[in-house]
This record gives sequence, C-alpha cells and structure tokens, in this order.
Amino acid sequence: MSYQAQGRIYQDVESTPTRDIAVILGTSKYIGRTRNPYYTYRIDAAIELYKQHKVRGFLLSGDNAHRSYNEPWTMKRDLLAAGIPEELIFLDYAGFRTLDSIVRAKQIFNLDDFTIVTQTFHCDRALFIANYYQADATCLGVPSPTPRSWFNVRLREVFARIKAMLDLYIMNTQPKFLGPQQPILQMLPVYDYGPIMPRFIPNNLQNQHHEPK
Repeated sequence: MSYQAQGRIYQDVESTPTRDIAVILGTSKYIGRTRNPYYTYRIDAAIELYKQHKVRGFLLSGDNAHRSYNEPWTMKRDLLAAGIPEELIFLDYAGFRTLDSIVRAKQIFNLDDFTIVTQTFHCDRALFIANYYQADATCLGVPSPTPRSWFNVRLREVFARIKAMLDLYIMNTQPKFLGPQQPILQMLPVYDYGPIMPRFIPNNLQNQHHEPK
C-alpha cells in the first residue's frame, strides 16, 4: 500500500494539487469530554484547502449511527462556522468506514478525482482502495497526535490494512449502503467572473451560464 501511495501523499496544503472536491473522512469530534485532535487536524486542513483555493467543495463522509451521533453534520457545522458557503458542502451519511467512504465517493457521488483528507498513516489505505476502484485520488496527510496508545493505533492500522486487502481481493466487500447516484460536481455553484470579483450564481440561473474558464 505504501508503494502504491508514493507521490500521492502531500504533507502541506501549499503543495497539494488543486481538485474540485476534497473528501473529508469522518471521526468523532470528542473523546469523552476532550476534543479529538484527529478531528481537529482534519477540519483545520479542510478550511485551509478552501482558503488557499485548492478545492471548490467538500464531501463530508462519516458515520451517522444514531440521532445523537452524526459525523458529517458535525463537520458541516464547523465548516460553516469558518465561513465556507453551505452550497459547497455535501454530506455522505453512510461513510461507516474507509472503504464505504471511498467507494461511495466514486460510485454514488460520481467523483473520478478528489483529494482525501485524513491522517498520514491512514492515507496509504485510503489511496489503495481508491486505486482499486480506479479513482484518481491524492491525499493531504494531516498530523497525528502522539497519544499514550500510539503503538495500539499503529497496530490497529496494520490489521486494518490486512482487512482491506481481504475486502478487495478475496471477499469483494461492498459498502453497507449504495443507492441512487448524486453527481455533486453538477450541483456546485457556477462562478460568474466579473470585472471585480467572482460571485455565486443562483441555482435557477446556472444553466444559463457556461462553465468557468
């Protein structure tokens, strides 16, 4: 997996290639009453991607196991609070695990190329799945905290990589939910580049304009 991912993992926003959509892989915002640093690093990177014009929109993919636990909506609230327009944010409530998130980005949301945002050690596995499904993905690898359980986290990743290999090449595991396609690139607002600055065109007028140059 690490060999396949060579040259497709970026450590900073400045060097990350420009893509239409960034897929932010979900995790819990809090661990008990403590803010989860894995979550914070991912959200901060997503906001910086937008500020540096590296992406046009976001697909927030995570678990919505029950009414009080909703990873995509939690991420959306933080992006909205950072000033990112709501029309640029799309939610995938069925991103229960990495395989589901990546496969659904390709098959449900019709994304052939996108930037994945997650911890660097997680990028290898996410890109491996994307490559298997012929998606041209790159990964912005964000930092990992150094918890007391660092060894346990890395050990779990080893077993997760073995499981990914079995899922793809032996068991042909599919996402828990698929469903109708939602081509989100067609839903992104069209920009009208005027003499001063770009502005959003209302959805009901988008079909009257050409794609941005």
